[in-house]
Amino acid sequence: MSSPITQFDQLALSPPLLQRLQELGYEAPSPIQAATIPQLLDGHDLLGQAQTGTGKTAAFALPILQKLDLTERRPQALVLAPTRELAIQVAEAFQGYAHHLPGFHVLPIYGGQSMSNQLRQLKRGAHVVVGTPGRVMDHLRRESLALEGLRTLVLDEADEMLRMGFLEDVEWILEHTPPQRQIALFSATMPEPIRRVAHRHLRDPREVKIQTRTATVTSVRQRYWQVSGLHKLDALTRILEVEDVDAVLVFVRTKVAATELAERLEARGHACAALQGDMSQVLRERTIEQLKNNGLDIVVATDVAARGLDVPRISHVINYDIPYDTEAYIHRIGRTGRAGRPGNAILFVAPREMRMLRAIEKATRQPIEPMPLPTRQAIAAHRLAQFKQQILEVLASEDLDFFYGVVAQLEKEQEIGPHDIAAVLTYLIQRDRPLRVEETADPVDAASTRARSEPEGPAKPDKPRKRSRESADSDLVRYRLEVGHQHGATPQNIVGAIANEAGIESRYIGRIEIHDDYSTVDLPDGMPAEIFQHLRKVRVRQCMLNISRLDATEPERPRPAFRPPALTDKPARENRSKPAERKIRKDRSDPHQDS
Repeated sequence: MSSPITQFDQLALSPPLLQRLQELGYEAPSPIQAATIPQLLDGHDLLGQAQTGTGKTAAFALPILQKLDLTERRPQALVLAPTRELAIQVAEAFQGYAHHLPGFHVLPIYGGQSMSNQLRQLKRGAHVVVGTPGRVMDHLRRESLALEGLRTLVLDEADEMLRMGFLEDVEWILEHTPPQRQIALFSATMPEPIRRVAHRHLRDPREVKIQTRTATVTSVRQRYWQVSGLHKLDALTRILEVEDVDAVLVFVRTKVAATELAERLEARGHACAALQGDMSQVLRERTIEQLKNNGLDIVVATDVAARGLDVPRISHVINYDIPYDTEAYIHRIGRTGRAGRPGNAILFVAPREMRMLRAIEKATRQPIEPMPLPTRQAIAAHRLAQFKQQILEVLASEDLDFFYGVVAQLEKEQEIGPHDIAAVLTYLIQRDRPLRVEETADPVDAASTRARSEPEGPAKPDKPRKRSRESADSDLVRYRLEVGHQHGATPQNIVGAIANEAGIESRYIGRIEIHDDYSTVDLPDGMPAEIFQHLRKVRVRQCMLNISRLDATEPERPRPAFRPPALTDKPARENRSKPAERKIRKDRSDPHQDS
């Protein structure tokens, strides 16, 4: 019986990959990585069942990178992902792991992105292509994506592709891959249609099933802020201003980020230091001792450097960078709420990282509540309250006889009242930390407002059954689509096409009615002209939508001041176009249609 794998260097990975994993703060393989990487390195097909947030991207990315021939600049691996957001995330992960592989190139391809740009990139060559099914099919038909050199194909989140209606597309792509290729299929659940695909296309696959470990962290209050990366530091500074903190542990992903953030916080007046892997053991122990003894209030750390850290006075853990997996998150927030004290965990989440947020909620079995960014007024009120409390504490604890004499002397010599003297002293004391708010435009406030108004996470056009006006924006317009029952269209097709190509979140898509040769759909008013023109060319069941407003004869109303963020801010997803050679189904049953 082989011994359990507890270190990455037990996985026969190359030195450049091991070096990068250490730099990224990876401590030990997650269960899915320990079980999967050896099988994929040995060339076996794989059927993996694991939830989001278990580290499965590294589980297939590392073996692919290990086996690449970097001198051969054509696609050697293809990863299919159900959404644009996931495709970008996976491509970024590949790029991050391949930091020490010179000349490596990964290319994400998805709908809503310039086709001409993708064509140029494919012509230049890429070792790994990560794409959504519809756009991969488009390139295969154009012969701009050549798969003759393909060695590995990964189907990521297969159950999500099934729910979005992409499974037929996936099978079509599988049929256009070389027969001698390795396939890894990952899915959180394993419904029968996915098992059938696996049995048809995978050769003697090894099966890996990971039971997600859950943890209840009841002593820690968990919150998140949906943050713009450009304003993270300002947001962190504000939070530190208004939270009742004792000591704070801030987590980042890299050693460089830890050092830079600690320096910037120190420049803003915080007693702060970095804790990262390049530090000597003596310096590490000195930093921890300072944190324990009130010599430091903030430590910025990487996961590896914070290993074994136990400081009871840590009142807050702030995840400045979201962790790579749920286990890392649980380890991080376990640093607060110790010795019977309440703890606080705050997570900064970019819009495209909302999937990981939901995975963390499932792992901790606790909801993570959204938090508003503290306003300037709240900061000023908090400073004023602290200032008043400081005055009361000094009055109760200090001998002020000498200072009473100074004030009395000033009153007599300058004929100034004590209120005037107190006001001047207050002004002098607060100049570096103003008690009054200046009413100025603030980009952080604007970013916070946008983040709170944006839909949470990627659109999921998989439940189009009941779409009422109450669930969408109040100002809806009805559009006609030139596709209907006789073309085999379903509400799911229509929702998928609109959500993927226009980036409109599914909750903003209203009532859908399908007729014999056309359909109607309610969408928010104020659709930008460029999105409208793009949707006219989108295909459902090989038919162009040719979308048009049913009230097109009426005068055009001005756009409302507020448009659903999904119309402009949400990234577009993939169009579910079908291959021309596929037979059109004539089933007119429509369980999703509103009565």
